[in-house]
Order: sequence, then C-alpha cells, then structure tokens
Amino acid sequence: MSFEALPNIGMGTFRLKGDDAREAVKSALSLGYRHIDTAQMYENEAEVGDGITSSGIPRRDIFLTTKIWHNRLAPSQLMNSLKDSLARLKTDHVDLVLVHWPSPDDQVPMKDYLSALRDAQREGLATHIGISNFTCAQMDQAVAILGDNAIFTNQVEVHPFLANRTVVDHAQRLGIPVTGYMPLAVGRVMEDETLQRIGTAHNASPAQIAIAWVAARGVVPIPSSTRPEHQKANLEALQLTLTDEDMSAIDKLDRNDRIANPSFAPDWD
Repeated sequence: MSFEALPNIGMGTFRLKGDDAREAVKSALSLGYRHIDTAQMYENEAEVGDGITSSGIPRRDIFLTTKIWHNRLAPSQLMNSLKDSLARLKTDHVDLVLVHWPSPDDQVPMKDYLSALRDAQREGLATHIGISNFTCAQMDQAVAILGDNAIFTNQVEVHPFLANRTVVDHAQRLGIPVTGYMPLAVGRVMEDETLQRIGTAHNASPAQIAIAWVAARGVVPIPSSTRPEHQKANLEALQLTLTDEDMSAIDKLDRNDRIANPSFAPDWD
C-alpha cells in the first residue's frame, strides 16, 4: 500500500522503552492503528520494530515514521543514521522521515540537510519526507528549498493548552499537513474542568475531547499510551463531533503552555 496522506491518527512512542514499547505498538496495531511514530532520540526504534514484526500486520499496511536527531543532520551523517534507524526498525524503508528539530543556530545549513533528506527519499529509504518543530519562517525557507508539496508534514506540539495556532494556520496555508504531538499534554488534560464538563456531555473522557478537538482542527493527533483500553478510547475519539460551543470553550484554554522546549529550540512563533 502506498499512503498518499497521513493516517488520521497515529500511535506516539515517546518515553516508551523496552517491553512497554514492544507491547504498546503490537497492541495499537491489533486495535486498528496503522500509523506508528518513533524517533532516533526515543531510543526505542528496535523495540518499535519488534512490535511491528510480532503484530502480524503486513509492513505494507503500516505507516511508519521516524525522525533524524539534530546532531546527525550533516549530509555525510544523515543518510547513514537513517540506514541505522532502518536496521533497528527491521525494515528497508520508512513511510516518513522527519528532521526532528531544525539545526540549532543553523550549524548545518537547512539547504544541506533538506537536500540530504531528499536524496534519502530518492534512494527509497523513505517514501515521504517532512519536518518537525519548524517555525513559520523555517517552513517558508523549507518550501523555498524543496518546492511545493514536497513536505509531507510539520510535526509540532498541539494540545488544548498550546493551540499553536500561528504555526498550524501557516502550515495549512502552505499546504503542509500538521501532525500534533502530545495532544493530551502528558495527561494534564484529564484534570481540566472545561474538558471534564464537555466530556460528560458527550459521554467521553477529557482525553477523548482533547483528541477530538485536535482532529477537528485538521491536525493529525499522535497520542501515546501503553494501555490497550486507553489506546482504544483514543481511536474512538475520532468518532466524536464537537459543537461550535465546545470548540470555542476549548480554544479559550490556550495559555501557550509549551512542554517540549529544549535549550536548542528555535525562536517560537
């Protein structure tokens, strides 16, 4: 199967290690997820690969994403590091490879690493290429380098407490689909009274409401969970239809509460 678009929800694997990662991937695939997201920095590619292999789901039916860490963006390193990832993942290609973070202080020029990424795509190591944690200006620069329709997604943090509206809107104007990581704000959504109230009205959990809100904005959520019952509930969140009043109430929760903000992050919009 050749995926022409991102599956509408993915299984994130950040912070999952060892058997937890193996079992979570296997469980997610058995429940119907077909989009699995990992990264070199997560140090779980081998376990993710094990989970895929042991799931019994054909590799061609799974959309697999990994990401190149920022210390491997030099063109001489990028391709080899991706080949190392493929070996750990036990596959000959990923469906999507992302630059995990733009090169800090442009130590590696964007033109150099995006060109290397395109070379990896041309060699068949990745079906699609994309970016992660890129600002509006960096997206503009990336489009100028690669051209229109070359960037499959920009993966950024999106949850009710960080709507990330400037970046999401700009990406969508550029025709770049957005993947939203940490849609549950590492569990913080469960304690929010607005999300609890809307959840009660829909007979749903606050987590399901948060995922439904992300999806309603045209963003692909990639929640992470090790528990099958939570994975199932996250999938079912896509069936929810929020009212305009629900959406507006959740929009008001935005407080620019950024969770992923390392010292090498770009200057956020």
